[in-house]
Amino acid sequence: MDLLQVIHDEKNVKKTRIMHKAYLDWNNFKRYMDFLREEGFIVNNSQELNTYEITENGKDLLNKLKDVDKILGD
Repeated sequence: MDLLQVIHDEKNVKKTRIMHKAYLDWNNFKRYMDFLREEGFIVNNSQELNTYEITENGKDLLNKLKDVDKILGD
């Protein structure tokens, strides 16, 4: 959820910033980023700058994860 939130908030953000803001080590970061990209939740919008943005499916997933977090938090 944190990865999607960072990408949503920052817009056109690079991998290093995402990793730091989501507080993930490299191995977990890579695994989650690969999954999110392969499933179409995020896209690499600039090959030159290597920046990412969230897709509509990613926004839907983020909202659903927030709902689950809210339910589990109560």
